[in-house]
Amino acid sequence: MMSFWGHLENLRWALMRVAGVLLVFMIVCFCCMPYLFEHFVLAPTTSHFPLYRWLSRLGEISSFFPDFSDDSYSVEIININVASQFMTHISTSFWFALVLAFPYLVFEIWHFVQPALFVNERRSVGFAFFFGTIMFFLGCFVGYFLVFPFTFRFLTEYQLSSMITNQISLNSYMSNFLLMIFVMGIVFELPLLAWLLSKLGLLTRATLRKYRRYAVVVLVVLAAIITPSGDPFTLMVVFLPLYLLYELSIRFVQEEKPEADDEEEKEEN
Repeated sequence: MMSFWGHLENLRWALMRVAGVLLVFMIVCFCCMPYLFEHFVLAPTTSHFPLYRWLSRLGEISSFFPDFSDDSYSVEIININVASQFMTHISTSFWFALVLAFPYLVFEIWHFVQPALFVNERRSVGFAFFFGTIMFFLGCFVGYFLVFPFTFRFLTEYQLSSMITNQISLNSYMSNFLLMIFVMGIVFELPLLAWLLSKLGLLTRATLRKYRRYAVVVLVVLAAIITPSGDPFTLMVVFLPLYLLYELSIRFVQEEKPEADDEEEKEEN
């Protein structure tokens, strides 16, 4: 059995390996950032973004879909601080590197905790790590291609007065861009969180089913806050993934054991 200092040494080497991989990815992202920034980060600022073009075609079919037919849509991002572009270059490289290195980070965490698990626990915990990684990337995908473009376009086209001109600063754009995407990545970990709480005996499938109607109301309000455009299509696009996450959480949560089964287990012990 490994001593406490042995585990601490393993943790130190794991952190060093993660830092090394993160540094390598950060250097690569730093070199590629001008291209990534122009074709990926700033893509939602023009009408050429795939979601806008797709909705523009749908808008020709039915008025139910939001109006994205303005092909001249473009938002100019300005810089008002001397060092903002350089600092943004570095910080964005770090966040891109963190996303790319996320699977390796999960692998190192799994490799560190694996010796402390029983054989029958390793399969379920290993699946949890794998599933959590997939859901994180799926959440970032939804955040980039759906949530952020809808929110950004509505806010940039909203006018309190025609005498006011919107000038979006680089810092403001990047803070909203990163926040929306990473928040959605974290939100998509809801089924994994529900599974962990059920393993600890803090959550049951019956509880989630009982409060499903309340959850729907909360999710609708949350979707309305995330996308304040007001049209039903945009609200539905954001609400549906959140609701599906809730239903998926119900599938992952364990059923509550009957009291008779608990008594039998106690007798056996």
